[in-house]
Amino acid sequence: MKTEGYKVKQYDGPVKRYCQTMDLRDNPELIRRYREAHDREHFRQQIADGIRQVGILEMELYIVGTRVFMIVETPEDFDWDDAMSRLATLPGQQEWEDYVSQFQQCATGSTSDEKWKMMERMFYLYE
Repeated sequence: MKTEGYKVKQYDGPVKRYCQTMDLRDNPELIRRYREAHDREHFRQQIADGIRQVGILEMELYIVGTRVFMIVETPEDFDWDDAMSRLATLPGQQEWEDYVSQFQQCATGSTSDEKWKMMERMFYLYE
């Protein structure tokens, strides 16, 4: 079987990227349900709208075992802290965070920004 990559969206100008990670509970059924909550059929449109409303251009989740990795692309002038503060106040957002917390290794009531751990870039090839 051939390993294929993922196409990346092109933007009119440069963007910046944030990378975060979190761990899920080590339970195959919970992981299945977490994946289902994020599939095209089940992901809540209200949450997608809120993500875009705070200025996020693209968000991708990748999974291996219990580890989830998130890539967020934003305009260059994006202010992460401000956007996460606004996101936490949007309708339906805390309800969503509470729902998905059952699958995640985090405390119920945590915001998205409290759950996800920002990763430090330690290498890149391009200049």
